[in-house]
This record gives sequence, structure tokens and C-alpha cells, in this order.
Amino acid sequence: MISTSLGIGYVGKGAGTLAAVVTAICWYTLQVGEIPNITMQWAVTAFITVLGVWSGNKVEAFWGKDNQKVVIDEVAGMCISLLMVPLSIPYVVAGLILFRIFDITKPLYIRRAERLPGGWGVMLDDVLAGICANVLLQVAYRGARFF
Repeated sequence: MISTSLGIGYVGKGAGTLAAVVTAICWYTLQVGEIPNITMQWAVTAFITVLGVWSGNKVEAFWGKDNQKVVIDEVAGMCISLLMVPLSIPYVVAGLILFRIFDITKPLYIRRAERLPGGWGVMLDDVLAGICANVLLQVAYRGARFF
């Protein structure tokens, strides 16, 4: 249940995108109307990432290396892409699109991260994709504030 993000991984084709969409919706709806708690955002993201490494190690013995049912990596990557980003629908949607682009295309050595053993190989490529998406969102946000 952990690796599949409460069963989303069993959807089949498109499960990673669905997991990212559900994460974006939860990220937004659970914080809307409140002052974003950056510490809580980091804590939740770190917890999901550590949980993903652990569960990735566990399920690899049964399902093989980075099975498509494992989507907790998309959840962690999506959370990373939205860290410290304004809580608005345009930024959340942009974060979702950017994260999926980086996760699917895996530029800038991101693909190499998949070679790591166990849960680290499952999680790190999505963590890096989330970081890339977040950097672009931060540049867009700071640039918009500058002008």
C-alpha cells in the first residue's frame, strides 16, 4: 500500500501521472486558506521520501527493479517540486507539468540515478526531477516578483 500510494500504482499505464496529480491536489487542498508552513512541507516531503526508499527496498524483492506499480517516488518528487512555491493553482499546475516533463524525459543525468540499488534507485530520479521543477518555479516566482 505504501509503494503504490494507497493503490494508485495498480491503475497501470499512467499511474505515475495520476499519483502526481493526486499529490498536487492534496498539496493544494490541505494548505489552501492557511499560511503555508514551510517546516511542515519539508517534514512531510522528507518523511515520504524516506518511506519511499524503505518501501522501494522491500518491494524490489517481489516486483523487481523500479516496478511501474511503485508510485511513491512520484509523490515525493511532486512534493519536492512544490516546496516553498506560492500556494496557487497556476503554480501547482506548473509544478505538476514541469515535474512530469523532467520525470519522463530524465535530462541532466537524472536517468543515471535509476542505476542506484534498491529504494535509492527508485526514489532518486524523481527527487532530482522534483528539484529541477522546483528550481524553475523559484526562478519564475522570483522573476515575476522582480518585474
